[in-house]
Amino acid sequence: MLAVMSPPPLLFRVSLKISYLSSSSFLKPTECELITCFHLFPARTHVSYDVKGDVAVIRFNTPNSKVNTLSKQLNAEFTEVMNEIWANEAVKSAVLISSKPGSFIAGADIDMIAACKTSQEVTQLSQEGQKMLEKIEQSSKPIVAAISGSCLGGGLEVAIACHYRIATKDKKTILGAPEVLLGLLPGAGGTQRLPKMVGLPAAFDMMLTGRNIRADRAKKMGLVDQLVDPLGPGVKAPEARTIEYLEEVAIGFARGLANRTVSAKRSKGLVQKITDYAMALPFVRQQVYKTVESKVQKQTKGLYPAPLKIIEVVKAGLDQGTLAVLGAGLMGAGIAQVSVDKGLKTILKDTTQQGLDRGQQQVFKGLNDKVKKKSLTSFERDSILSNMTGQLDYKGFEKADMVIEAVFEDINIKHKVLKEVEAVIPPHCIFASNTSALPINQIAAVSQRPEKVIGMHYFSPVDKMQLLEIITTDKTSQDTAASAVAVGLKQGKVVIVVKDGPGFYTTRCLGPMLAEVGRVLQEGIDPKKVDAISTAFGFPVGAATLIDEVGVDVATHVAEDLGKAFGERFGGGSIGLFKLMVQKGFLGRKAGKGFYIYQEGVKNRSLNSGMDEVLAQFKLPAKPEVCTDEDIQMRLVTRFVNEAAMCLSMIPWHIRQIQCCHLSRSLGAPPFFSTCPPVPPGPFRYADSYGAKQLVDKLRKYEAVYGSQFTPCQLLLDYANSPGKKFHQ
Repeated sequence: MLAVMSPPPLLFRVSLKISYLSSSSFLKPTECELITCFHLFPARTHVSYDVKGDVAVIRFNTPNSKVNTLSKQLNAEFTEVMNEIWANEAVKSAVLISSKPGSFIAGADIDMIAACKTSQEVTQLSQEGQKMLEKIEQSSKPIVAAISGSCLGGGLEVAIACHYRIATKDKKTILGAPEVLLGLLPGAGGTQRLPKMVGLPAAFDMMLTGRNIRADRAKKMGLVDQLVDPLGPGVKAPEARTIEYLEEVAIGFARGLANRTVSAKRSKGLVQKITDYAMALPFVRQQVYKTVESKVQKQTKGLYPAPLKIIEVVKAGLDQGTLAVLGAGLMGAGIAQVSVDKGLKTILKDTTQQGLDRGQQQVFKGLNDKVKKKSLTSFERDSILSNMTGQLDYKGFEKADMVIEAVFEDINIKHKVLKEVEAVIPPHCIFASNTSALPINQIAAVSQRPEKVIGMHYFSPVDKMQLLEIITTDKTSQDTAASAVAVGLKQGKVVIVVKDGPGFYTTRCLGPMLAEVGRVLQEGIDPKKVDAISTAFGFPVGAATLIDEVGVDVATHVAEDLGKAFGERFGGGSIGLFKLMVQKGFLGRKAGKGFYIYQEGVKNRSLNSGMDEVLAQFKLPAKPEVCTDEDIQMRLVTRFVNEAAMCLSMIPWHIRQIQCCHLSRSLGAPPFFSTCPPVPPGPFRYADSYGAKQLVDKLRKYEAVYGSQFTPCQLLLDYANSPGKKFHQ
C-alpha cells in the first residue's frame, strides 16, 4: 500500500476498529449461525484460490490489466479469501502467487489513492492495509509468497509480511519500494518490516532511492529465502510454465513449514550478524540517521518531504514504542519475556534488587531454553536481551507508550502504583493492569485518565499460555482497547476482549470449579489423584496443579472477591484452607511449594508433606455416593459449564468468540474437541455433545448433596427442556 507523507502512528498508537465481546450489537447464537450458513459471496474477479491437499493456493489476477495492483476490489477479495482459509481447519498453510506472467503485484492502484478526497480517507486505506498484513504476519498457518516478475511497493509489503519468500531467478523478477519516487512512502508496514529483514542501511537504500533489486541480490540481502530456476537448471520454458513450476515448489515449502521440516529462520553470515548487533545499539543508529539525513538534505535541499518522512517513521519504529512492566515476579517477568522476545523494547521495574535480579534471570532462562533447543543462537539471545532494561526507578517511563502493571493482587497496592505511574508517563500512555479478578473500574477509580486504563489478564506461565483476556470499562477508549489488542497480538497471544465485571469471563468460569477442587481435597482425595482424575477427563493441567500455577495467594483473593460478588453459588471448599496455605508460605510454584514441591530440573514432583497438617484441619466427611472418579470429574465440569452458561445468559457475550479462549487451552479447561471442525471447542460444544438434559440431571444429583452451588442455571434448564435444541445448530 501507499500512504501520504504523514508518518504512521507509533507502535501502540494504533486506531483499529475492533468488535467488543460485550457489544450490544452482537447477534444471538441462532442468528449468527443463520448468517454463517446462508451468507452468499458475490463472484470474485481479482482473487481466487483452490486447496491442494492441505495447502491453499491464492492467485492474484487483476482483470483487463497486464499487472496486478492493490485496488479496493482486490483488497476486499483478498481479505475474504484469507478469512475463509483461516477458518478452514483442513488447510495447514498457504501460497500467494500471481496468475499473470511477469507480475506478482506491481504496487497499489494509484487511481484508488487519487480518488481520495481527504487525508483521512488515505489514512484509512493505509490502516486497512496495515491491519490485513498484520494478520498475515501473525497467521498460525505459514504463508509463502511465490514471486515471479515485478514485486513492487505494496506488492513488496505483502511479500515481506509472509513467513517465506520464493522468487524466480530471471531478469523480470524485481523487488523494490519505489514509493519515494512518487512523493509517497510505504504505508502498510514496510517501513517497519524492511529494516528488520535486511538491516537498517539496506532498507534505507531501498526506500530512499526506490531502486529495484534483482532476485539474486535479494537472496543475498535476506529479502528472499529461496531462488527457483524457471523449470530447473538450464531449461527454457514459457512464462506460464514458469508460474506452474514456481507454484509446485512453493506448495512444497508451504507444506514443509507447516509440518516443520522446513525452517523459516534465515541464516546470517558473520558480517550481517555484526551489523545487526551494531544497529541494536542506540548510539550507532543515531549516527546512521544523522548520516542519511545529511545526504538527503544535500540532495533534495529539503524540497522533497517524502525521504525525510521515511527516515522519521523508521526512527519511530526502531527508537520509540517503549513498553514498561511493573513487577518482576513470575507474571511480570513472563510478560517482559514475551514482549522482548517479539522485538518490543521493554523496561522491567521492581522495588527491590533481589526481585529484579530474579525476574531478569527468569527472562534469561526462558530465552536460553530456546538456545538449548536450537531455536535461537546465543548471539540472538543476547541481542534480544539488549532490548530489555532492568531498573528500580521510573527512569525512561516518560517515553513509554504502555505500562503493564503486574504487582500483587491488592487494590490498595494497585492504586498506589497507578498514581505513581501517572505522575511520570506521557499523556498518550496506556496503563494496563494484569489482574485475575479485581474490577478494572475500581482500579481506574483513582486515575486522572480512566479512558487510558484497561485490564490485560495473562495466564501462568506467560511464555507458554497463549490466552490473553483484555478487559474494558465503560470509560476505556476504543484506541486504548485497540492498542492493547495490538500489543497482545504482537506478543503472540490469542486475544479476547470482554467487558469489566467480577471475575471477567475466564476467572468467573474457573472460580466455582476451583472451589470444588478445594472441597474434593477436604474430602480426603489427595492432590495427585485429583490431578490424575482431571487430566484423564481432558484437562490439560491437573486441577490441583492449576491452583499452584495460578498462585495460592491469588486464588485466595479471587475466591474472596467472587464470594462477595456472587455469594453462596461460588462456595465449595473452605477458603480457610487456602488462607492457611498462604500463612505457611505454600503459595504454589512461584514459592517452590504449594500442593507440590517444585525444584529446578525435577519433573516428577513430590507432594508437599506440610500440606498433611493443613488438610487435616479442614477435613470434611467423605460422600461415597458422589466421590467416584467419574463423579469428581463431573462435579468439576458441571460447575464450570453451568457458570459459563450463566455468563452467556446474563451478559451479551458472542457465543463463538467466548469459546475462542478455550482454543488456546490457557484457561486450564478441557478442550472438549469438536467433531465438527468449524465449531470451536469449549463448554457449549461440550453441552451439545453430552446433552443439556444429562448435564442438568448431574447437577440435580449433586445439588441434592451439596445444595445451591449445583443449581442449574435457567439457560441450561431451557435447553434441557427443549429436545434437539443446541447452542450450535
